[in-house]
Amino acid sequence: MFDALDMGATGLLAQRTRLDVIASNVANASTTHDASGKPNPYRRRFAVIAPGAPGDSGKPGVHVQEIRQDTAPFIKKFDPGNPDAGADGYVQMPNVDSTVEFVNAIEASRAYEANVTMMEVTKGMINAALRLIA
Repeated sequence: MFDALDMGATGLLAQRTRLDVIASNVANASTTHDASGKPNPYRRRFAVIAPGAPGDSGKPGVHVQEIRQDTAPFIKKFDPGNPDAGADGYVQMPNVDSTVEFVNAIEASRAYEANVTMMEVTKGMINAALRLIA
């Protein structure tokens, strides 16, 4: 029965990590330079979730296998006055779509809530079983 609590906990951790990645994408949606100051747009990231508990894929649960970068092309924005604009007047912007990120955030939030509910139900079942024993 405690495996069910562990499964819920791994789900909470995975969805929290996913929300952190989404928040990073939204925060960097206009970032056109890297940490060294060179013109290098931010590349969208996403969490890859895999079955199995963290550190032991044989146990029930899920974990974030890795955080990958989206290979989709950068968005070109016409802004000839921008110092980062090329000869054609276009600036390369991050490949972050705020609509996609918003939908992903809602989905991750609902999955988080579902894991909390599952843990609450499991806790109630454990309490009921203990009352029967006592």
